[in-house]
Amino acid sequence: MNARPLLNRRLDGLGTTIFAEMSALAAATGAINLGQGFPDADGPEEIREAAVRALREGKGNQYPPGPGVPELRTAISEHQQRFYGLSFDPDTEILVTTGATEAIAAAMLALLEPGDEVIAFEPFYDSYAACVAMAGAKRVPLTLRAPSFRPDLDELRARITPRTRLLLINTPHNPTGTVLTAEEQSAIAALAVEHDLLVVTDEVYEHLVYEGAHRPMAALPGMRERTVTISSAGKTFSFTGWKVGWVTASAPLVSAVRTAKQYLTYVSGGPFQYAVAEALRLPDSYFDGFRADLRRKRDLLGGGLRAAGFEVYQPQGTYFITTDIAPFGEQDAYAFCRTLPERCGVVAIPSSVFYDAPDIGRGQVRFAFCKADEILEEAASRLRVLTS
Repeated sequence: MNARPLLNRRLDGLGTTIFAEMSALAAATGAINLGQGFPDADGPEEIREAAVRALREGKGNQYPPGPGVPELRTAISEHQQRFYGLSFDPDTEILVTTGATEAIAAAMLALLEPGDEVIAFEPFYDSYAACVAMAGAKRVPLTLRAPSFRPDLDELRARITPRTRLLLINTPHNPTGTVLTAEEQSAIAALAVEHDLLVVTDEVYEHLVYEGAHRPMAALPGMRERTVTISSAGKTFSFTGWKVGWVTASAPLVSAVRTAKQYLTYVSGGPFQYAVAEALRLPDSYFDGFRADLRRKRDLLGGGLRAAGFEVYQPQGTYFITTDIAPFGEQDAYAFCRTLPERCGVVAIPSSVFYDAPDIGRGQVRFAFCKADEILEEAASRLRVLTS
C-alpha cells in the first residue's frame, strides 16, 4: 500500500501550523510578534559561553551517544532529585531528545497502536494532534473551559473506554496557563491506575509556575512505572533554538521511546547538550529570579490588555495569557488575529486552532509575554486603538 495517502488521511485538516502563519504575518507587516512563544533575549551568558566552549573543545561536534551525552543525562537525573525527590537512572531511565516536540512524537509513536484512544486536555498544543494522528490513534479531548480552565474529572472518567491507552497531560498548560492542583493530579493518577493507563506528561513550563507549585505526575503513588515525563531546556533557560529536550521514565518505557526516537533524528545538538548540563546545575537563585521576572511580565502585559479592553484570564503559569474579544463586540478570533497586524501592529494567536471543536474557543486569543518590557508596553499601547 502506498504510505503517502494513508499519512495524508491521518494528517487531514492539520495543514501549516498557526505559528508559522502568524510569524510570517508578523514579518510581512513589521508587527510586534506576541504570537509564538520564544523570548526576545538569550538566556544566561555563562550557559551560552558553555556552548561556545564545548564547540571549541570538540565536545559534541560529531554524533553524540544516542541516549544523549552522559553529562547531560546525569544532570537531568540530579535535577529531578533536587527539585522533586525523584530518582532516575541516567543510563537506563533518561533519554535526550530534539526538544520536547520530538519527545512527544517519539512517545506517541512508541506507545500507541492504530485505533488506540488518547485523552488530552483541550485546547492542546498543536503538535499533539499531529503526533497522535501519525501514530494512527484517536485523540479524545477533555475540554478546559473559560473562565477557570479546570479539568472536569467526572467528564474525564466518562471519556475512558476500553480503547483508551494513554492520558496526555500538560501542566503548566499551554495555552491556558492552568496548573493542576494536588487534588486534580491525585484524581487523574487514581484513574490511570484504576484503568491501567499510560500517562505522558508535558512539563516544559515546570519552572514557570506563578501560583501554586509544580508537582510531576510521576511523583504520585502508582505513577512512577506508568508515566513518561517530558521537559526541555528551551523554556527554562531561554534558548529555544537549541532544541534540547528529554524524557524521564522507567527503563522499559524509555527503551520503547528510544526505539522510535532513533528513527526520527537519531541524535542532535551535541555541543548544546554539554551547555544544558551546566544550566541544570545553576543555583536556586537563577530559577527563582527567572520565575519572578516572568511573573512580573505576565502582570505587565495582563494589565495592558485589560486597559485595552480585553477580558483577561489570569494564567497560573507558562509564557501565555488567554483573552476574550467579546468586549469588542467580536466573536471570530481567527479573523480578529488575521486583521490585528494591520489594525494596530500586533500579532497574536487565535485559541480556536487548539480545539477539535473550534467554536468552544472561537472568541479567545493568546498572547505571549516572554518579551522585553518595552515591547510589552508598546504592544499594549498599540492595542488601545481597538477601543479608541
